[in-house]
Amino acid sequence: MGKTVIVLEPSQRIGGLTTGGLGQTDIGNKQAIGGLSREFYRRVRQHYDDPANWKWQKKEEYRDGGQTQTGEEEDTMWTFEPSAALEIMQGFVDRHDIPVVYQFQLQSVDMSKDGGDRIESVKGEDGTVYSATMFIDASYEGDLLAAAGVDFTVGREGITKYDEPFAGVQTRGPKAGNHNFVDGVDPYVVAGDPGSGLLPFIDPEGPGPEGAGDHRVQAYCFRMCLTDHPENRIPFKKPEGYDELDYELLFRNYEAGETRVPWINSAMPNRKTDTNNKQGFSTDFIGQNYAYPEADAETRQEIIERHRQYQQGLMWTLANHPRIPKQIRDRVSRWGTCKDEFEREDGWQQQLYIREARRMIGPLVMTQHHCVGDEVVQDPVGLAAYGMDSHHMQRYVTEEGFAKNEGNIQSHVDGPYPISYRSIVPKQEECENLLVPVCLSASHIAFGSIRMEPVFMILGQSAATAAVQAIDAETPVQQIDYDALQKRLLSDEQRLRN
Repeated sequence: MGKTVIVLEPSQRIGGLTTGGLGQTDIGNKQAIGGLSREFYRRVRQHYDDPANWKWQKKEEYRDGGQTQTGEEEDTMWTFEPSAALEIMQGFVDRHDIPVVYQFQLQSVDMSKDGGDRIESVKGEDGTVYSATMFIDASYEGDLLAAAGVDFTVGREGITKYDEPFAGVQTRGPKAGNHNFVDGVDPYVVAGDPGSGLLPFIDPEGPGPEGAGDHRVQAYCFRMCLTDHPENRIPFKKPEGYDELDYELLFRNYEAGETRVPWINSAMPNRKTDTNNKQGFSTDFIGQNYAYPEADAETRQEIIERHRQYQQGLMWTLANHPRIPKQIRDRVSRWGTCKDEFEREDGWQQQLYIREARRMIGPLVMTQHHCVGDEVVQDPVGLAAYGMDSHHMQRYVTEEGFAKNEGNIQSHVDGPYPISYRSIVPKQEECENLLVPVCLSASHIAFGSIRMEPVFMILGQSAATAAVQAIDAETPVQQIDYDALQKRLLSDEQRLRN
């Protein structure tokens, strides 16, 4: 569209979770994915159509499944290695000569009050100032929108805020038992003795009134890329600072009757995986991320490293500890991190799965009512299609005296539904030249459906298109001609209506 862009990347790697381990694409309905997002997945298919990109297994040996299964008639592919995603993303950057500034940490924002609230420039911690006409906060955390004075929230709303039945504390909800402990797991350091104190990571303040909102944030984890290929595998190691007590609830869960491996180990090409949380005690570090959304860079890094230490310790425990059933140890110990995926010598990635942080409060807030079709927006900039999905938010003690998790929401949506343009822009009186395609304006429940990587790509493209129109029309982003935006998006193969 004839404009220039610069990418300010806080890490050392572009692509977020797509290049950071999440190769099992959360879709819901593939037909909802259009535009540059679909182009990315086309290029994934092209990548794996090349026999040279099958190093650790033959193409015909690989089998995907479930929602990401690629049919013979498709020109896209929905499962991939992190390194393949990075190669494709880097190809976009190289092809268009896009400048990327790595390890950028936002220090301050310069706002102009002359004729409306606008961001004039941003300054990094190294003192470099970047000026632009339009700004897009495409981060998982929403640091730019917060620094610009845009209204936001952290945590979850209660039922009464937007009249959402799934909102707030849900200890008795229809999916509350999912990813939970078996019955009878004792929560105390000395079993049966409340005076001995609670085991690690149990919230003494929980669970809170049923249906009430709170400050809690759904759990984070690393989406591990594992392999069982002997030549590419790094065995799980006990991390420095390992504390066996951190895993006492895991031991007790098995001793109380759990029989399964606590993971979803989805197959990726080249004998690799996207490994995610499952069952009551797994890769999610429940309740240990509340400070992350609004923390400074140093504190966030400490939280990330604590998550890594926890997850490294979990994997070593599952593979080696004698209190873990032998059949579980045998299944887990054949896996390890990959030598050829990430920059760290131990094979772990840098990118933590920030499932949710800040959420903007814009002119329109997407809610459960939009997800289920009770309300339908008339200014769509993309479609969401995944079910309303939240991981657990806290670990607490029940009235019966047992350990349980709380916060899981898993509810189907009938089909793709439109996301409003008004949910990716701030209120005009707050900022006129900012778009927010990731930490968009949505309730916790609606964000749980929208927050999937293909949708973030879709909203990123729509946000950039709107930014160009605002530049050309010399108008606030809130005042662009929506009909003209829709026409351009459709011509660029975005999918806006079911």
